[in-house]
Amino acid sequence: MKKRSEDFYRRVIDLAKIAENFGEVPVGALIVNKDEIIGEGYNSSLSENDPSAHAEIVAIRDAGKRMGNYRLTGSVLYISLEPCIMCYSAAVHARVKKICYCADDPKSGIFSTGVFKKVNDIFNHKIEIESGKMAEESSELLKEFFKKRRKNLKIIDNSSG
Repeated sequence: MKKRSEDFYRRVIDLAKIAENFGEVPVGALIVNKDEIIGEGYNSSLSENDPSAHAEIVAIRDAGKRMGNYRLTGSVLYISLEPCIMCYSAAVHARVKKICYCADDPKSGIFSTGVFKKVNDIFNHKIEIESGKMAEESSELLKEFFKKRRKNLKIIDNSSG
């Protein structure tokens, strides 16, 4: 893994931790163009009351505003978790060149669930994919988050009865 690429992967993990601090599912994303970060985001659906405020969408919006263009041609989207179909579609519309993600998402990831094989033909833009870098660290962050959440839900359930 190139040094600069490693820095980007570490940054998405840091962004995921920020999301977690706000009680959001810990996912972070950033957009890079010519080795410069042009957009960042982390999950903020709960705090923004916005079901589309996934890390990838927030990063794409940020990059679009900074660049003054909705097309992010030639850019790379780094994500701590495999994108869902909504986020992949947004990357297609933004003309992202490549997606690099850490951990697979077997519940709602576009690739792990097999959804991509079913819908690939509808996309008019093809994106390169890289996965698995820092997957263990990202997976562990998510596992611990949901473990804590389940524990907190048990405490709430036990106190109500």
